[in-house]
Amino acid sequence: RLQKLKEMFMSKFGSAPKFYVRAPGRVNLIGEHIDYCGYAVLPMAIEQDILIAVEPVKTQVVQLANTNSLYLDFSTSVNNIQINKTKPQWHNYFLCGLKGIQEHFGLNNPTGMNCLLDGTIPPSSGLSSSSALVCCAGLVTLRANGKTLSKVELAEICTKSERYIGTEGGGMDQSISFLAEEGTAKLIEFSPLRATDVRLPSGAAFVIANSCVEMNKAATSHYNIRVMECRLATKLLSKSKGLDWKKMLRLHDVQSKLGVSLEEMLTIVEEVLHPEPYSTEEICKCLGISLEELRSQILSQNTQDVSTFKLYQRAKHVYSEAARVLEFKKICNEAPANAIQLLGELMNQSYISCREMYECSCPELDRLVDICLQFGAIGSRLTGAGWGGCTVSMVPTDKLNTFLKNVKKAYYQTDVQRLPLENNSLFATKPGRGALVFVEA
Repeated sequence: RLQKLKEMFMSKFGSAPKFYVRAPGRVNLIGEHIDYCGYAVLPMAIEQDILIAVEPVKTQVVQLANTNSLYLDFSTSVNNIQINKTKPQWHNYFLCGLKGIQEHFGLNNPTGMNCLLDGTIPPSSGLSSSSALVCCAGLVTLRANGKTLSKVELAEICTKSERYIGTEGGGMDQSISFLAEEGTAKLIEFSPLRATDVRLPSGAAFVIANSCVEMNKAATSHYNIRVMECRLATKLLSKSKGLDWKKMLRLHDVQSKLGVSLEEMLTIVEEVLHPEPYSTEEICKCLGISLEELRSQILSQNTQDVSTFKLYQRAKHVYSEAARVLEFKKICNEAPANAIQLLGELMNQSYISCREMYECSCPELDRLVDICLQFGAIGSRLTGAGWGGCTVSMVPTDKLNTFLKNVKKAYYQTDVQRLPLENNSLFATKPGRGALVFVEA
């Protein structure tokens, strides 16, 4: 693949690349939509990745090209990076990583570059192709400008810089992209960022199946509305407990300030919040602020026009999902005889919560999960933001081949649109390694 990329690079730019950078996609095994609430998650890097061939140049221009002809070439001056939030095109994700590194070092005269990108992560599939591209671009810019950072620093910068495109992510995708190691999943904790190895049980394979419904987080408001609902739930829970609610941003902050367990937080949610949606008027009344203050001080730019928010359901999902992550890690560490069964149950509970409480599933994902469970998966759930994208299923190794055959038949071969996509849409994966730089010898 490197050789092919090199040849394409030479025919495109007329010279050879000096180095290559790779950043993997990821699958989140459990812990959906809780990283931006401050809670630990449990992802692993997959073998699919973004690979960029790079040549630093004397001119202050970045030229971007893609091996996939669907993605158009783009070039811009390195001193004038404009990121268009309204149309999240592929090159804007590259520019996020570029701008993040430039700003971190205050680079006045950053190096120009020719870059050719090749990606094997299915786009908009919930496997983090966009974050892998941001991470890859950050590492490309770092290397081209002769700077160094630790993996943790890189992950933190790339998390912040992806927000240039309007996605209020929590940092899981960027962290696993840099901190992943072959053969192990990771428990990723935030503030401070750290990653702990989690050995997955032998005897089970993790299978990714793409629903073939594309979901672009930056192009829709579902994702950012959920972030805001969690923030509003934080404020209301804090106020009810006499905490300084103006300073509280994440559901984790409430738990740590109160010093209680996740189970106790679930009880508090039951006592304080009601299951009916909250209107903006009611939220203002609870907090004792005006609608103007709510909009200017709490709501994000892209949630200004939302008139109702579900706080009870979102908080309930977050606290219960955070508990499932810790339980998942504990089972992996203790490795009881029925570990696969127990982990599968946690994945199934996670999925039901995502579907019922967080409402981030869709009919195709529901159907796919049903099919996977029917054909031998012990656990199956949506992975990534949801509303499309992929499922991840835990399948006993001895049933893997028949599982793949049956799912292909039941989900992909029954639909004309999915049929051409079946080869790249269903695969078993093992924990892969994190981002790397290769230098031309």
